Amino acid sequence: MSKSNLRSNASENMPDITLRDILVPVFRHRRLVFITFGTVLGCAIFLAWGWAARYYKATMQIVVDQDRSDPAITAAQNGVVYNNRPISTDQVTSEVVLLQGQDMLRTIASACQLDDVSSFFDVFGSGDVAAKKVMKQEAVARGLAKKIKVEVAPASDVINVSYGRTGDAQTPACVLQNLSKLYLEKHLQLHRPAGAADFFAEQTEKYQKALADSETRLANFGRVEGVAAPDLLRADMAQQVAMSETALHDAQQGAAADEQRIANIKAQLSVTPARSSTQEVSNSSNVLLQNLQATLLETEVKRTQLLMKYDPSYPLVREIDQEIAQTKEAINKAEQAIYVNKTTDRDPTYEFLRQDLAKTQADLASRKATATASTGSIRSMRSEMVRLDGQAVKQAALLREAKANETNYLLYLGKREQERTSDALDKKRIANVAIAVPPVVPALPAHSPWMVMFAGLLGACLLSITAAFIADYLDHSFRTPVEVAETLSIPVLAAVPRRAA
Repeated sequence: MSKSNLRSNASENMPDITLRDILVPVFRHRRLVFITFGTVLGCAIFLAWGWAARYYKATMQIVVDQDRSDPAITAAQNGVVYNNRPISTDQVTSEVVLLQGQDMLRTIASACQLDDVSSFFDVFGSGDVAAKKVMKQEAVARGLAKKIKVEVAPASDVINVSYGRTGDAQTPACVLQNLSKLYLEKHLQLHRPAGAADFFAEQTEKYQKALADSETRLANFGRVEGVAAPDLLRADMAQQVAMSETALHDAQQGAAADEQRIANIKAQLSVTPARSSTQEVSNSSNVLLQNLQATLLETEVKRTQLLMKYDPSYPLVREIDQEIAQTKEAINKAEQAIYVNKTTDRDPTYEFLRQDLAKTQADLASRKATATASTGSIRSMRSEMVRLDGQAVKQAALLREAKANETNYLLYLGKREQERTSDALDKKRIANVAIAVPPVVPALPAHSPWMVMFAGLLGACLLSITAAFIADYLDHSFRTPVEVAETLSIPVLAAVPRRAA
């Protein structure tokens, strides 16, 4: 019996796999399951009530506005309130970096008494109390910089700030409250430098004088140069030059085409006959054919009469046969002979080519004259354009100078008024950022200990079952009759399940 037959017989004798058979590894390694389950669940309980139940997190949100709203100073009774510029990603990033300043974090460490907590490493520090306190503040500030999370909300100008700590719930709130206070103070200090209003007032007066001087020189330009708008004249001249160049190119292309046409016409005239046939009549030799056919008929009748008396080999019969053959050959030649009568006249193609040649030669002379005249006109207009270019450059320089002075004057004038308004707003401590959600003392821990325990319970179940299956996979002993039959290739006659005594 073959191994395949033994294996099939053994498998046919085995019972079907049940749920208990699937969970056999769990029961077989129940000690490992209980140890793994108890260890993971114990760690989860310790983590839930030792860390999660005592971990509190405080949060706050900062909104970066589209800059501080400044009222425009106008002659109207009601001033229009406008925003100077939109918020960019770089501005939001700058606010994030400002929130992580080490000086503020050191102040927070002292204000919230985070530097009063002693540790084992303080024994190895410096003996100076003040130096030790500074080092402690620096260490706490570095720890806060890592633990305080400052994130920008996606597709918004909102900054989320959060800080979590194990222990008292008042500490995270104290850290963020002091951070918001110090951040607003620093933002007002760095909003703009002092003395900006005087600087902008001086620049406004300077560019006002420069604008008046450039406008005077621009007004005298037309009288000195004798031209008011060289740009417009140059544009019109450039358009005329372009049209003239187009006409010149058309004339040159036409002349080249006419020269090629003349050469082709001459070539065609050389092979075209001056006269051609106008009538052609074809006549065949009908009369000769009629005579030859009558002779053939007569000769054939005569041969028939001779055959009635004589044998085909008789000389007279043979002579008649030769006459018949000659008559037939003459008939064939007469049928192929054709007489043609032709009438000739002046060829129309030759006359058309001769007339076209004369017309093309006249067009060629006209196009060459047009090209010569256009070349002179273009040369003179280009010289005038060069002169207008120089005048346009001078006028453009004056216009740019006047425009630059006007732009700078208006810029510094607006900046001067903005700085005056900013001075008034700074006195009222109005900034372009706001604490949308202030930090409060958290009442509940950041992570629910019950959820941590539930997750630990699920993890303990999963890991214990996994450990049982792994241990069962690493066990190389025979456990079922099917394994014996497949491994040893012998039939299993009987299987006795293992039972506890």
